[in-house]
Amino acid sequence: MKRKEAREKAVQTLFQLDNTEMTIEDAIPYITDTDRPIDPFYESLVKGTTEHRDEIDATLAEKLENWSLDRLPKIERTVLRLAVYELLHHEDVPHRVVLNEAIELCKQFGDEKSGRFVNGVLSKFEEK
Repeated sequence: MKRKEAREKAVQTLFQLDNTEMTIEDAIPYITDTDRPIDPFYESLVKGTTEHRDEIDATLAEKLENWSLDRLPKIERTVLRLAVYELLHHEDVPHRVVLNEAIELCKQFGDEKSGRFVNGVLSKFEEK
């Protein structure tokens, strides 16, 4: 699985997990092919974003202007959480790649406004 596909599947899984009682172990089979081993990058994105959600949400809350996380549309919130996880915990992925992938995910699962909004929020994160 390429990283782009891993991110797409991670967004779908995280979207499914948002505001439900479902566990990661329950959600993953809905999104992935259970006949093949789970892709390590995909798994790290899902588990890492879930495990670090409080830290990610606190970081996001500092960057949001005139918005709260609860008011964000679910797809934007999900893509932002995934992207912030990557920015904070996957230093091997360039900042620009995370931004571009997040915008593409918004275009795929949301709309053009979603991409612009997510770009605006993520542009407040400094490159490392």
